[in-house]
Amino acid sequence: MKYPALLPFADVLPLLDQFDAIIDVRSPKEFAEDHIPGAINCPVLDDAERVRVGTLYKQVNAFEAKKVGAALVAKNIARHIETLMLDKPRDWKPLVYCWRGGNRSGSMTHILAKIGWPAIQLDGGYKEFRRHVNASLAHLPDQFSFKVVCGTTGSGKSRLLQVLAAEGAQVLDLEQLAAHRGSVLGNLPTEDQPSQKSFETSLWQKLRGFDPARVVYVESESKKVGKLRVPDALMEKIRAASCISLTLSRPNRVRLLMQDYAHFIKHPDVLNSQLDFLVTMHGREKIEYWHDLALSGRIEGLVDELLQSHYDPAYLRSIARNFTQFSQARLLELEDISNQDFHQAAQRLLHEPG
Repeated sequence: MKYPALLPFADVLPLLDQFDAIIDVRSPKEFAEDHIPGAINCPVLDDAERVRVGTLYKQVNAFEAKKVGAALVAKNIARHIETLMLDKPRDWKPLVYCWRGGNRSGSMTHILAKIGWPAIQLDGGYKEFRRHVNASLAHLPDQFSFKVVCGTTGSGKSRLLQVLAAEGAQVLDLEQLAAHRGSVLGNLPTEDQPSQKSFETSLWQKLRGFDPARVVYVESESKKVGKLRVPDALMEKIRAASCISLTLSRPNRVRLLMQDYAHFIKHPDVLNSQLDFLVTMHGREKIEYWHDLALSGRIEGLVDELLQSHYDPAYLRSIARNFTQFSQARLLELEDISNQDFHQAAQRLLHEPG
């Protein structure tokens, strides 16, 4: 192959895990929204420089914009070579891409190839990768057999999935990928949710790594996990799958939720701001009562109230309607919330026939 080489994503995909580096030369803002899994960001134009060059294109002309852009691109590529690439051997093989496989990635690939590295430019860039992800998510879920872990809020669904994954099972943890616990109180205190595009890329990456001959465990979720939407084909496949009904006593559910949502105990004002979203469902008087429980430190009582008045009724209304095989669900009862209890439950699932 002659370098620099320009390859379409269909040719790159089988080699994706074989590149020594996947280099995204788009701006940091573009990279942060989404990128090919495993890519590093080596922008040839940073966010401000990209705006500057784009403004010249619109307000002056292409020639003036290209002069300024070329100087900036050359300077930035030189810096990346000096700081990141001087120690790379001759057979170091990078894949380089930008938004559409144009000048930005072309400049980087050309220089790397002139140095002597077997550099490949992705034809169509990130835009072509994104098209592939969208197309794949429309049919990839059909390759797999899912088992859906259902259960009321606080029954330990996420913990069971974590133990199953640790035991070597195939697990699609939608809440983990979405950085959200899937309810009005589900925002994680130390982590923002990814973009919709990034979420879909994570789903694609997970699914393409699964073995279709083995079952995939997933939690019963609504169509949205926080602000993120689960792709339709995946949601339909999950909702038609066989179910596991995980049960745990309400006192133990309260204990588990007190552990998982400990940040709200320290910051009841944050908890109350989230509870305000429930005013239309429960009325201001009820919400003010819940506010008082939070501010007075009666969090355990508040959690029990929320389970009885909000979460359990919502679950009972939706589960049988949305998950068609729930009436034949395999019952899985937890006695307590210790690690041993979840380990034993996982083992029962993994060693049952089918």
